[in-house]
Parts: sequence; structure tokens; C-alpha cells
Amino acid sequence: MDDGSLRYISEPPEPILLDAPQKPPRKPFCINFRFSFRKWPLFCALFAVALVIGYQVLFGAPLSFPTDTVLTIAPGQTLSGVAHDLEANGTVRSAFAFKAVMIAMGGSKTLKAGDYYLDERQSAVALASRIKNSEYELVDIRITIPEGWSSGEIAAFIDKDKRFAHFDAKEFIKIAEQYEGYLFPDTYMFLPTVTAEDVLNSMLDNYKKRIETLASEIKTFGRPIKDVIIMASIIEEEARTEESRRLIAGILWKRLDEKMLLQVDAAFAFVNGKKASSELTLADLKIDSPYNTYVYKGLPPGPISNPGLAAISATVRPIKTAYYFYLTDNDGNMRYGVTHDEHVANKNKYLR
Repeated sequence: MDDGSLRYISEPPEPILLDAPQKPPRKPFCINFRFSFRKWPLFCALFAVALVIGYQVLFGAPLSFPTDTVLTIAPGQTLSGVAHDLEANGTVRSAFAFKAVMIAMGGSKTLKAGDYYLDERQSAVALASRIKNSEYELVDIRITIPEGWSSGEIAAFIDKDKRFAHFDAKEFIKIAEQYEGYLFPDTYMFLPTVTAEDVLNSMLDNYKKRIETLASEIKTFGRPIKDVIIMASIIEEEARTEESRRLIAGILWKRLDEKMLLQVDAAFAFVNGKKASSELTLADLKIDSPYNTYVYKGLPPGPISNPGLAAISATVRPIKTAYYFYLTDNDGNMRYGVTHDEHVANKNKYLR
């Protein structure tokens, strides 16, 4: 019976839902520490390689390490700049590693300027420690300048030795030119930081000391010291034994006194660079140069080399003979002649 009210005969039906993709349940956040024992040998190998590389970078000196050189840190140069320079020239394997070591040792960003002598290969750690503690370790270097070398030869010899980082060959030639003949050949002890001016002053000071031992003989000889040194520079190049030097000194002083041409081949080193008599041509003998003693009488305007004490001593102790000519044969023996014809005969006999 309908009494006008709405009634449900039964419970309302359940809503019908379409099938939807089901999301997998979330796993709790965690780190998987499980390790495959099959990967353990590979891990050990990689770790060992890393240790070896790290050790070599820090404690092994690179094969390219520039020994017998000077490391110069300029004023205001930064740690980064030094580190990159060291890596670039092969002193350290890694600029980054070197910087890290320096920082770990308490080094500042700006390093103390100075020169460090690298006499042997060192690791990055050892080198960093030296720089940190300003251990320059500069020691004298022994160097021998032979008798008879010119200032140009001396400059080239020292410049070739890379241990002398501050030596400027061009500067030495420029400032030493006026002192040719007075750069005393000897064995010297120079610091790696020696400059061109230092070398020049040392050689000049040595000359003053050594020439004093011959002061009385030079005074007795009676010729100006300038002429003695010029002649000695010729004698140094023309002969090798004491006797031959004294004999040639007697010949050349006599030719000079008698207004004859000296005609010495050694002077051509200052004319056209030719040192050996065998290199000279007839055209060379006619070159217009004050050092060409085949053209101009008298001594050259200056020494042609830097003579040693033995040559200077022989120059002021000449042996007087009847000879006017001499030559060196193919075996290095001296041959003398009184006349020009005898000299020509010696040439044909000993030089042909």
C-alpha cells in the first residue's frame, strides 16, 4: 500500500568501479650494502692501482725531472702559477697534487721568492717541503775556462750549462768586449745564480791577482802591459809548449821592432772567424781589417783571446834567435826559418 512515502525495498546497490592499474606497493627507503664477492678481485685491483698512482704522484720523482737546474720563484708568484709551471716542465706529475700538498703543509697562496737548486730528482712532497721551508740548497759549481778562449767562447760555454739560470750570454759579450785579454782563464766556483756581471768581475779580479806574480818580470821587460797582453794572446794561439812560445815571442818581437808585418794567422779569428791556417785563402790575406797582420804593421788593436799565465810569462821571456819565420807542420811540430826562402822550403816540405 502506498502511503505516499518513499521507501527502499532493499539496501542501495554497490557502485560499479572500472578496473584501474594497480601501483606496486612502495618499498621502504634503504641502502643495499650487499656486495658481490665475485667483484671483490676487481675492487682490490682498482684500489691497488689507485694507491700506486697516488704514491707515484706524491712520493715518486718523475723521470722528466730537470736535474742540475735552478727553480726560480719570482716575487709575487702564486702557488697556482708555480704548480702549473712545475707540471709544464716535468718537475711534478700533477699541479693539483702539488698544490694540495703545499696547502696541507700550511703553505700560503703567495710563495716566498727565491732560487732553489735542483741537483737531483725529488718527489712532489719533498719539493713542496723545501719550498715551504725556503731550503734553497745553493752550492758552488766548479767550472774551468781554458786558456786562449775569447769572451764569445766563454759566454757560449757558460750559457750552455743550464745550471746557471741567470747567466745572459749576450749581456756578457756586451760588457766583456772591452776587457778582452784580461778575462783570466782558470777554474772558478760559481753559484747557480751567478750573473754575467758576476762572472766578468770574478775573472777580472782573478787577472789582477795572478798578473801580480809576473809584475817584476813585466816591469823589467820594459814594454807596456797592453802590448804584452796583446802579444801574449797571439802566443797563446800560435804555440803550445814553453820553449816554442818563447821562441815565437822572440821572433814576433823582433819583427815588430824591425817594422815587419807580423803575419800571424791566429788573428784571423777576429777578422773572419777562421782559426786554422789551412782554412785561409789568398783573398783572406787581403781583407782590410786592423786585425789583419798581413796588411797592417804592428800589433793588432787589442788581444785576440784571453791568455793564461804561461803565455804571458813566455811573452816577457823571449828567446833571441836568428829566425824570422815559423810554421806548425801537419804533426804539430814547429819549424823555423831564417829567410823567406827557407820558410817557403819548410812549407813545401812539411805542409804539402
